[in-house]
Amino acid sequence: MRTLFHLPLSPFCRKVRLVLAEKRLTFELQMEKVWERRHEYLELNPAATVPTLLEDNGLAVPESGVICEYLEEAYPEPVLLGETHAERVEVRRLIAWFDGKFNDEVTRNLNGEKYFKRISGVGHPDAAALRAGYANLRVHLLYLGWLAETRRWLAGSHVSLADFAAAAHLSVLDYQGDIDWSVSPAAREWYARLKSRPSFRPLLADRVGGMAPPAHYSDLDF
Repeated sequence: MRTLFHLPLSPFCRKVRLVLAEKRLTFELQMEKVWERRHEYLELNPAATVPTLLEDNGLAVPESGVICEYLEEAYPEPVLLGETHAERVEVRRLIAWFDGKFNDEVTRNLNGEKYFKRISGVGHPDAAALRAGYANLRVHLLYLGWLAETRRWLAGSHVSLADFAAAAHLSVLDYQGDIDWSVSPAAREWYARLKSRPSFRPLLADRVGGMAPPAHYSDLDF
């Protein structure tokens, strides 16, 4: 069966899981402790990062951006990158925003310090990084809220990879209770619609040992 090597609270892995589910592609999950640099995994992905998708035919597709582009080409329905050139530009712009800017300014400072340091055993959270992450998160929530107020979905009238990229990052932060949703009711309403989709339910069922999510995490009514 198609296999996705992942870590439960990696936003990049979660983005791919959402896309696979939206395209109704069956797959199994295999947790990969990348810091162990397992030889068999390095043969699939020499960068020793997650996610990596292993197809039934033996094709190994590494990195979330490459995987999502591959899935869009190999399994084009439903279309998640947009129908027109302009739509695809906007979807890709927002993917770059969340997987680049948001990740660097927020996710890495919060999830990286609180989750990845813990599971890989490389130290304790850095207080300065946490403060920066929370401050930056507020700014990003306001921008996301503006997008949600002016469009049906983040990139336009149809749900897209931009929504799944953003929701994947927010979901790992929400799991740890890091988001003050009162900052942007519009962002909250958009996220509630996203997590009510069937593709989102497996993410809401995730549990990480020693880290319990807040009660609202898996509540579809928020």
